Amino acid sequence: MSEELGFNELIHRVRQGDQQAAALLVRRYEPAIRRAVRFRLTDPRLRRTCDSIDVCQSVLLSFFVRVASGQYDLDTPDQLLRLLTTMARNKLLNQARQEQAVRRDHRRVSEDVADHELAVPHPGPEQQAEARELLQEVHRRLLPEERQLVELRNQGYDWNSIAQRVGGNAAALRQKLHRALARVSREIGLEDLEAE
Repeated sequence: MSEELGFNELIHRVRQGDQQAAALLVRRYEPAIRRAVRFRLTDPRLRRTCDSIDVCQSVLLSFFVRVASGQYDLDTPDQLLRLLTTMARNKLLNQARQEQAVRRDHRRVSEDVADHELAVPHPGPEQQAEARELLQEVHRRLLPEERQLVELRNQGYDWNSIAQRVGGNAAALRQKLHRALARVSREIGLEDLEAE
């Protein structure tokens, strides 16, 4: 796949589940996500349990599931970059809150490199399978009318066209899908949807 693939075509292909487009998106945006995380990851205690690769992979997994569910209207690369860095910031904040809530004794955390798995920089078959299974679970938990909104978004319809097809207000339908995805995200453990 050409590195010169236009932004709108890239998003459309990612929304359709094109693995090559997803890999291209990762190559284009992963460095910026990791930089944003490293910039904000200043607490040494949090750095022992969390790194930029972990947060980046979590962001990308959430993004792929949710873009395939029709949640995002992205028109420019800058919008996507802002979305991904906001997601990274929110995931990092959630991680920090979880660490504080558990009140983990950071002195007991081993700093031995052998204790840590080395993360792969690009989604491999396991991550791709996990994303597909997660997306299937999201779709399974949506109500039929919510699934219809996802399907129309995946077919390339904008919110005004969807409103004409199914009836209703474009903004209300978009909000309905957002709330449905927030509900399902809470049910299956994808955190921070409300903050994005």
